[in-house]
Amino acid sequence: MASAFHIRQATVDDVDAILQLIVDLATYEKEPESVKATPELLRKNLFETPFAHALLAFTGAVQTTDSKPIGLALYFFNYSTWTGRPGLYLEDLYVKPENRAAGIGKAFFGHLGKIAQEKNCARLDWSVLKWNQPSIDFYEKRLGAKLMSEWAGMRLEEEGIEALKNFI
Repeated sequence: MASAFHIRQATVDDVDAILQLIVDLATYEKEPESVKATPELLRKNLFETPFAHALLAFTGAVQTTDSKPIGLALYFFNYSTWTGRPGLYLEDLYVKPENRAAGIGKAFFGHLGKIAQEKNCARLDWSVLKWNQPSIDFYEKRLGAKLMSEWAGMRLEEEGIEALKNFI
């Protein structure tokens, strides 16, 4: 049986689809107003100065003019001082609700694992919202991932970053 989807690396021509999937993810996470990304920012930061990379899932086994974007995995590379090697950080993974349970999430992780191995990454990390039990179950039961309960996420946003200059 042919696959009902395919995954490929995003190109600059996919910016509008990437932005729509980001908005869809933010809506799923109950924060659509938090999306500040624009096509221009995505073009600049994913393709001109690639701070991050994106994989996209589309309908159909191969790319055609009828293929529709149905999923996004956005990732970047970090570095571990303990391992002395790079790591791959999955910033966002999203599959449209009507396309879930079709193996797309596992296929995204398969592609990410291949990329991580090609780049000699020691780790593949990501975060999950505590209330998102279906995703936690998938990560633990289907992927064998370990919940990093001993670590707490910390963040500074723009105002906090601006305030850091007071420490120089």
